[in-house]
Amino acid sequence: MNKQRPLILLILVVYIFSPTLLSWGINPNGAWYRPFLIWALVVVVTYFLQGRGSKHDL
Repeated sequence: MNKQRPLILLILVVYIFSPTLLSWGINPNGAWYRPFLIWALVVVVTYFLQGRGSKHDL
């Protein structure tokens, strides 16, 4: 359960802020790289939430 708490918190935060992030990401007057920033953030957060297993984990 300890590893699931950050994931549950992340899902809750994304759910709350998703309308704002979506409108910010698809704004036609915005920069072209905004959607890529959102995906980069998803990749970075996933990497840190993944955790590091021992060398013997398969």
